[in-house]
Amino acid sequence: MKKLLYLFLTVLIVGCSDDDGNPCLYNPTLTTSAVTNITETSATLNGVISIVSQNCDDPNNTEQGFVYATTIQPTIANTKVNVNGTEVTTTLENLEPNTTYYVRTFLTNALGEFYGNEVSFMTTEEPVNCDGNPIPSIVYETQEWTVENACHITYRDGTPIPEVTDGTAWQNLTTGAWSYYDNDSTKPRLYNWYAVMGIHDNNPNTPNKEFAPEGWHVPSNAEWTTLKEHLIANGFNYDGTTTGNKIAKSMASTTGWNSSTEPGAPGNDQSLNNDSGFNAPPEGFRSQRDNFPGFFGGEGLITYFWSSTPILNTSTAWFYALEYTTSILISTNDNNKWVGFSVRFVRD
Repeated sequence: MKKLLYLFLTVLIVGCSDDDGNPCLYNPTLTTSAVTNITETSATLNGVISIVSQNCDDPNNTEQGFVYATTIQPTIANTKVNVNGTEVTTTLENLEPNTTYYVRTFLTNALGEFYGNEVSFMTTEEPVNCDGNPIPSIVYETQEWTVENACHITYRDGTPIPEVTDGTAWQNLTTGAWSYYDNDSTKPRLYNWYAVMGIHDNNPNTPNKEFAPEGWHVPSNAEWTTLKEHLIANGFNYDGTTTGNKIAKSMASTTGWNSSTEPGAPGNDQSLNNDSGFNAPPEGFRSQRDNFPGFFGGEGLITYFWSSTPILNTSTAWFYALEYTTSILISTNDNNKWVGFSVRFVRD
């Protein structure tokens, strides 16, 4: 967001005077300050409107406040919001997500139109994927993968997936649940494997729910393998080769990773990450460490993704990982199903 802040000063000398013949000096000072509290559809406008008037009658029909538009230099011919006072502020609602707006303070009366400096701001992007629509995705030959992590809190039929914050309760789960990383609502959601598989009831005769939105499913271990082999064969290894597993950098997001000097690692020159478009951020995990059940860790260091494939007769399932110092896409099955990982989807 541009934060242009300067003084707009107009001195107006009009054709009138007081009883002693002194000319009317009308000096409105309008300042547009930085916009605050920006969301997808709202923002708070701030400014100062100060008037010094010497030897002038008060002008009629005065209006003041803000004007805004999606084009530069908005005027009262665009959208106008009246706000009285010197330090003026107002909150706009019903804005368009991911859109740049231009704002100026204004004052208008019988003496003319006066405007402050222009400030621009951009509303944030509308959340996607959480309600199942729209879902950003990318096609890799025969597969279509989502390129953002799952973040919804209900199964496909609308049944809530419980949020579990307590570490001991989390570790003892055998049914689906989710939690924010660090139990912090500003951070991503992590899911246990039971949620991924729609296991919402301890009764073995209860049908499982569908976790993925309509038209999608959680990838199996075989589907993860297909993606890995496709990326390797199509030159997404960091060194351009088409053999060996060196695709981590091409799958990792371009921000958020801790620094690394290891060649081909996501933490080594992050600006070169994500050639494949998979865009995996290092969102960490929920597991156990020492005497801390439900421990959160790995933010900035690693990201894990569940597969839908369990290891028969065990309490584990296949999962995949990217780590900030490693050039390979890791695949393993040595974590319990109650652990909290991220999730991606593949088109049916």
